[in-house]
Amino acid sequence: MNKYWGIVLSLTFMFSCKEDPSFVKEEPITEALPLKETVPVIQFGFNLDDFKVEHDTVRRGDSFGELMIENKVDYPKIAKLSEAYRDTFDVRKIRVGKPYLILKSKDTSETAQVFIYENDPINYTVVDFRDSVVAYKKKKQVKYVEREASGIIENGSSISQVIQEQGIDYNVTNNLSEIYAWTIDFFKLDAGDKFKVIYKEKYINDSIYAGAGPIEAAYFEHNGRPIYAFAYENDSLKNIIDYFDEDANNLRRTFLRAPVKFSRISSRYNLTRRIRYYGYKVRPHKGTDYAAPVGTPIMATADGTVIESRRKGGNGNYVKIRHNGTYDTQYLHMKKQNVKNGQFVRQGDVIGWVGMTGNTGGPHVCYRFWRNGKQVDPLKEELPVAEPLAEALQPDYFVYINPIKAQLDCVEYPNPPIDKQLLTLNQENGITEH
Repeated sequence: MNKYWGIVLSLTFMFSCKEDPSFVKEEPITEALPLKETVPVIQFGFNLDDFKVEHDTVRRGDSFGELMIENKVDYPKIAKLSEAYRDTFDVRKIRVGKPYLILKSKDTSETAQVFIYENDPINYTVVDFRDSVVAYKKKKQVKYVEREASGIIENGSSISQVIQEQGIDYNVTNNLSEIYAWTIDFFKLDAGDKFKVIYKEKYINDSIYAGAGPIEAAYFEHNGRPIYAFAYENDSLKNIIDYFDEDANNLRRTFLRAPVKFSRISSRYNLTRRIRYYGYKVRPHKGTDYAAPVGTPIMATADGTVIESRRKGGNGNYVKIRHNGTYDTQYLHMKKQNVKNGQFVRQGDVIGWVGMTGNTGGPHVCYRFWRNGKQVDPLKEELPVAEPLAEALQPDYFVYINPIKAQLDCVEYPNPPIDKQLLTLNQENGITEH
């Protein structure tokens, strides 16, 4: 009997556990996570999620027409683009290596609907084939970040080396040389010359570097002579920006110091030059030779009219320019001329390219300079200056440059390497290394 009741009690207990809610096994509760919102990919003003996107670059042998036909664009649309939008997008001038996007339809046809050509990191051209053909140019959003840089020229170094060693954009070197092209001979920089610049760097999407902008202000100390340069609008009607010093004098001259950039003088103007080949007889050299690789652009050093563009004897291919009633210039030994007789040229225009035509032992341009019909040394000439800033603009100019000049003055020069610091310290203390 006791055994029987024991079994009954056990069964009762088991069934009561199943029925008692307090003994129900709890299942883990899972909360429904919110769906992650998809962020559309917007580039060049288009939602790329709406298209099948093809990224590529122009390859050698590619033509715009063939690319579009391969992507199922009708020929009449291509023809309309080439005729109606040539000024916006010349289909014949796509360049090898330039990136582009083709936005295709997502259906089975995958027809090209939009073509985007990247002219450079900032500028791009859109060709929209949807409906009627449309082409237009746009710019990516650019962020400008102000930067400061400085440097000191050392023995055997150049300004380009000093700037590039700091990881600064080469365009800063080029821009600096153009600002001081009329006042400083960059082929004759001395150890101890120093500079400071304020400029802006361009960034796309806050992170992609897109190059250096124009220099806003600079300071260059050459042979102990300090020269400030501040960018300022000289002519609002023509949107002309010039560089002026702290006294509102224009740094521009009517003549550039040299007809080629970043070259070296291989032979100077010398009326008593003697050459071994000619038995050490006096053979005057009435030009200044700038050595440069074949194909280097040669620039007109001032505005003027081409009075000769020809080939003759030892001069080889050359160009001669009349600037006014006082000055003429001539450029010898060109590989090829880029101008014709009677053509008017502006300062900085490319008039030809460095070569080895005529009597020359190596690639260079012989630059000759006339004043009142007599050949003179251009490096010793006091070249006429451009007009200073208009007096009416000067009060605002001085207010504008004061804080910038103070900023330039506060820019510090980079410290030399430790070994050079020790060498300087030893020299100051009369210690000589053995």
